[in-house]
Amino acid sequence: MERDRLISRSYCYILTANFMLYFGFYLIMPVLPFYLDEVFHSGKSLIGLVLSSYTIAALTIRPFSGYLLDTLERKPLYIFAYFIFTAIFAGYITAGALLIFTLLRIAHGFSFGMVSVAGNTIVIDITPSSRRGEALGYYGLANNIAMAVGPMIGLFLHDHCSFNVIFTCSLVSCIIGFAAAMLVKAPKRPPVKKAPISLDRFILLRALPVGMVLLFLSIPYGMISTYVAMYGRSIGISSGIGLFFTFLAVGTAVSRLFSGRQVDRGRIPQVITAGMILAAIFYYFLAACGRLAEWDFETGRFIFFGTALFLGLGFGSMFPAFNTMFINMAANNQRATATSTYLTSWDVGVGVGLVMGGHIAEITDFQTAFFVGAVLLTLAVFCFVIWITPYFNKHKLR
Repeated sequence: MERDRLISRSYCYILTANFMLYFGFYLIMPVLPFYLDEVFHSGKSLIGLVLSSYTIAALTIRPFSGYLLDTLERKPLYIFAYFIFTAIFAGYITAGALLIFTLLRIAHGFSFGMVSVAGNTIVIDITPSSRRGEALGYYGLANNIAMAVGPMIGLFLHDHCSFNVIFTCSLVSCIIGFAAAMLVKAPKRPPVKKAPISLDRFILLRALPVGMVLLFLSIPYGMISTYVAMYGRSIGISSGIGLFFTFLAVGTAVSRLFSGRQVDRGRIPQVITAGMILAAIFYYFLAACGRLAEWDFETGRFIFFGTALFLGLGFGSMFPAFNTMFINMAANNQRATATSTYLTSWDVGVGVGLVMGGHIAEITDFQTAFFVGAVLLTLAVFCFVIWITPYFNKHKLR
């Protein structure tokens, strides 16, 4: 039996737009803690608070994004949000005070909250439902490729160029992505009968238990994405630290090659469970790298980079599966709401990870912060297996 066609021009354009958006995002992400430290002389706790303002803004707008995208035409909202996201990089270049930078960061979070929900939802609209897991997996793979090269290039530029050069590179990347986004042909949606305003139009209530477990998974991920470069340098790894993100992305990319097909075959809980266990095990290894480096530096360095590959395999397989799990618990007219609920859970966890990681590191050290992350992953595994798997099997709609 011939499979439904996945690849189309619009799908390629939205993959390109997604890659360029996330490349601009990841280019500055590991550099921002150094920017706040070197330019504004901020402490670790303040760095965590300023950076988390982006995530807090994104999660604040998510529920409203889902409602608007389920009610109005999706592409105009996608284009508008993408344009704002792109323009704010120009604002970073001119920001001369911490308050201005923080306000720009909040505005950036609002635009990201809309553009990410819109992009994910349009992917679902333009691809066949029989290959939804694959479509979302490859769409996420564009993020991972950006994560493979963005942080490494950003840290390289930090060592050789000014921060304004880095912000300009992000701006150019997103301009290219915006041009690709303009070329996406999203299907015209039939008139939607406006349902009465209720909480379920903004948040997929039946998926909230799943979102709670996802939150516990994204807290450790938020710590990695922001503080792993500082952690590496604190244990003596001063060169090539951008390779951590490369290995993380390679592991994620490899996982996407097979996990999407397993999800389309209905093995969503199994894929998530396997990914969670793998991520939890190697997060403990990451937390132990500081002690291992004190015992034998080369061993600690080898394990530091090696854990990135396996963490990528774990996180990379579970997150597209979680996205599909949310979609499968939603009615067809709640696709954007399901996506926004999924991403809101993600953003809450990442934001908590930013604040928690910086606070713990300031009163103790980064090793302790990452150990706490490993414990949270372990708790999430037990909650998912004992509670969420039977809950999903009972409440799924497809």
